[in-house]
Amino acid sequence: MLVFKLYAYAFLGEFILLYPVYTLLFADAGVSVAEASVLFVIWSVTGMVLEVPSGAWADTVSRRLLLFLGPLLAGAGYALWVSVPSFGAFAAGFVLWGAQGALVSGSYEALAYEELQRRGQEDRYAAVMGRAEAAGLVANALAIGLAVPVFAAGGYAVVGAASVAACVLCAVTALTLPEHRAPRAAGEEGYLAVLRSGLAAARADRAVLRALLLVAVVTAIWGALEEYIPFLGVETGVAQSTVPLLVLVVWIGATAGGLLAGAAARLPDRAYGLTVAAAAVALAAGALSGHPAGFVLIAVAFGAFQLAGVVADARLQERIGGAARATVTSVAGLGVNVITLAVYAGYGAVSGRLSNGAAFALFAVPYLVVAVLAGRRERVVAQ
Repeated sequence: MLVFKLYAYAFLGEFILLYPVYTLLFADAGVSVAEASVLFVIWSVTGMVLEVPSGAWADTVSRRLLLFLGPLLAGAGYALWVSVPSFGAFAAGFVLWGAQGALVSGSYEALAYEELQRRGQEDRYAAVMGRAEAAGLVANALAIGLAVPVFAAGGYAVVGAASVAACVLCAVTALTLPEHRAPRAAGEEGYLAVLRSGLAAARADRAVLRALLLVAVVTAIWGALEEYIPFLGVETGVAQSTVPLLVLVVWIGATAGGLLAGAAARLPDRAYGLTVAAAAVALAAGALSGHPAGFVLIAVAFGAFQLAGVVADARLQERIGGAARATVTSVAGLGVNVITLAVYAGYGAVSGRLSNGAAFALFAVPYLVVAVLAGRRERVVAQ
């Protein structure tokens, strides 16, 4: 039952009908594009500031507790948006949403890995996390599909209520998750001790550090590029009504990658590196083709990156020892956030000089570097 509860949690966390329409809510409330950008910065900075401290809190107190609190904070933010639509309310909601992301990041992976490990099933971690990622993508797609008729029937109030309900159900699901924590050593009982231990492991253990960097880079770049897929679709010359279909093709590829992660979990380092390199080439070729058919290659690339990110996370979990698993995993989450912001900034900087296709090809280059480095990694025995 553990894995099904993990899937349910991932699904409900993304089944938010407010996602596709909240920018419309901002516009109707008179929020300008510049103010919306400020809101997005507030959201990102909140998550980055709280990421590692919340991981240490999860290691000190309870991963399940944080998984319970996170969705409730997000739900409170969504309720605030639709109840008092104003810049101040939106800013507060983004702080709550950013806090939710920080609380869940690290806690979810740590609880899942250690509960599987307790059952002697840690080798299933990549498969479970891949399917959880796929469940989240399916939930997101269903939310987008349902948002239009629900919004037409009841407006922001009903869409907001449905989103809050999903958050509450997600929190309730967290309470059903098992959590069996091993006793801590005497020197690791306090919050600051756990925080120091996690940061030391991330910095001093070479195997953990390389795994952290791999998770951050592989996950962040394609995740950021996903936001620009519609612009790339328009650039092919298709009708605007066709662009969502191209986005759907890419979404199917990413979902398939999550489902295949379990089978790829034990890829040798060289095969893993070749997979990432092939995906980078496919991404560049599909983006530069300037043809709608190129989105099939982009879908394959995103699927491979999704797969590679899950496998990288599984290898990171294998290398983490001690009581600071959520803290170390949160360091990887912080890396993802930092690199994501860097990609956004870089994409914005080159967008006036390059086509979207050329920009996608440019951001495929770091994956070639990652492929070379990953292919040279020595396997380290799990602690």
